[in-house]
Amino acid sequence: MVEKEEATESRNQARLTIMELANMISVPMALNAVVRLNVPDAIWHAGANSPLSAAEILARVHPDGDAENLQRLLRMLASYGVFHEHLTAAQRKYSLTDVGKTLVTDDQGLSYAHYVLQHHQEELMRAWALVHEAVVDPRKEPFERANGEAAYRYYVKKPEMNELMQKAMSGISVPFMRVMLEGYDGFHGVEKLVDVGGSAGDCLRMILHKHPSINQAINFDLPQVVANAPPIPLVTHVPGDMFKTVPQGDAIFMKWVLTTWTDEECKCIMQNCHKALPEGGKLIACEPVLPEHSDESHRTRALLEADIFVMTIYRAKGKHRTEQQFRQLALSVGFPHFRAFHVDHFYTVLEFQK
Repeated sequence: MVEKEEATESRNQARLTIMELANMISVPMALNAVVRLNVPDAIWHAGANSPLSAAEILARVHPDGDAENLQRLLRMLASYGVFHEHLTAAQRKYSLTDVGKTLVTDDQGLSYAHYVLQHHQEELMRAWALVHEAVVDPRKEPFERANGEAAYRYYVKKPEMNELMQKAMSGISVPFMRVMLEGYDGFHGVEKLVDVGGSAGDCLRMILHKHPSINQAINFDLPQVVANAPPIPLVTHVPGDMFKTVPQGDAIFMKWVLTTWTDEECKCIMQNCHKALPEGGKLIACEPVLPEHSDESHRTRALLEADIFVMTIYRAKGKHRTEQQFRQLALSVGFPHFRAFHVDHFYTVLEFQK
């Protein structure tokens, strides 16, 4: 009976699926490899995006490389929609899909390529072998177990890692901010805006450009972060600790801050924001928001995968949350009004009004 079941189509598919899942590490590592080799920029080549063979790509980026091995990477990534494969009788050629184009460096030197590289550094890879430890003992995240120190403190001591993380955050922030500023009007009427965890001030720069009514802005982050922030008109870079206090403003903005902390830590941050706001003031948080039900969509998978990344690298009990969980956090710290704006496939704009 068992032998007959093993031969059914569903069992064949099941075995194939588990083989794909077990070997899936090939996907991010191949992606990491083509970014390191500068393949997307080589194919894009000032907007041409002409189909090129592996040998033609290598001639632009690494003339002494092995074309056959590069082609193996390109073929596999083509099956995931990163490249278009153009097959002729003579050879295979590759161009960029819309997915692949996200890896092309723009005129500001930004792309999602830095995000790919940031995720696959040696220190982070060591942590992934210890994901099960987050289940066994969540008091210490796998990154700290693997590297002896929490990620944020570790990055500060490694300038090259910190610089890569800043580029990665800018690369994903700018496209999102463009979408958010077109689809959300909650900054209307704000005169003084505080960005908590604002890094180099890229988000504030874009908000101020879109909303000239804001005549004063504060970029609030750790001392070692704002020390290197560039001058921006109307923006004051203020060092501090959001767990102790937050500067006062008509509105407070933050992006991808609450996700990396526990519920109790989030409450502390949000309470400090509540104290810094006047009556009617609002906290505007842009965070990944999980759906209530799991499904096989790209959006759900991206959100759940990033949730495991947070658990592994930043905080074993830091997490992506559902809209209802954010609503409960809001009520617990005294924000009676809560609204969610779904302007992006990954981030959601959460508005907590005092």
